[in-house]
Amino acid sequence: MAEEEKCPFDFNFDPATFKVGDSVSYRVPGSFQDFPFAGVLLEVHEDHVVLTSDPNDPNSRMRATRASRPVVADEDVC
Repeated sequence: MAEEEKCPFDFNFDPATFKVGDSVSYRVPGSFQDFPFAGVLLEVHEDHVVLTSDPNDPNSRMRATRASRPVVADEDVC
C-alpha cells in the first residue's frame, strides 16, 4: 500500500486488549449492511463495550458486542 493510501486510523482488533480510548472499527449489520464505521471506546466491560462515533458529543453512546469488530444493534445507533 502506498503511503498516500495508508488508513488514517490505528484500530485495535483484539477484544482481549480493549481499553478506554482505543479506536475500533464497528458494524451495524441491519440498516447499514455491515458497512464499517470508526469509533472510540468509552467503556469496556467483560461482555460488551460502549463506544462513540463522535467523542465530542456526550449523547453519542452506543452499546456493542465485545468482538474484534464490535456489532451495534440498529436500536442502539445514535
